[in-house]
Amino acid sequence: MENKSVFEMILSGDIESDIIYEDNQIFAIHDINPVAKVHILIIPKKKIATINDLTKEDESLIGSMFLCAKDLAKKFDIDQSGYRLLFNTNADAMQTVFHIHLHLIGGEKLKNI
Repeated sequence: MENKSVFEMILSGDIESDIIYEDNQIFAIHDINPVAKVHILIIPKKKIATINDLTKEDESLIGSMFLCAKDLAKKFDIDQSGYRLLFNTNADAMQTVFHIHLHLIGGEKLKNI
């Protein structure tokens, strides 16, 4: 049996976390190691290890993640000042949890990358 990801453990209640958004496909939490004043993770309930593992059937799910990011940016009042959306994929990109998640980062001037 495959090990649960930290995000699956949050959903099952094995790890406590403040879920700031949830629907039938996705949920969102604050990052425990924020890189900016606002750093939210938008996570699919379906475990997909990396972006490389996406299929055509995941198209709607990924779209929902981006629409959620847009709505959360507005809720946290960073939609007008600006924000960054980011997926990390595999080791060279510093992916540490192999359950895809979209980073919503903002609330301050971000460094150029």
